[in-house]
Amino acid sequence: MANLKIKLVKSLNGRHDKHIATANSLGLRKIGNETVQPDNVQTRGKIAQIGYLVKVTEE
Repeated sequence: MANLKIKLVKSLNGRHDKHIATANSLGLRKIGNETVQPDNVQTRGKIAQIGYLVKVTEE
């Protein structure tokens, strides 16, 4: 199964509470944090919600 590498590139300051919670659930807390997540429907949904804050690459 493929993985996605997700990097937080914009600040969470002043964002909606749900978007901050979504970023935290992916393990992203500070600018520059990276995480590797499985490429599945749940992860894609989270990325769709906070896509303007993250950079995604396939691994």
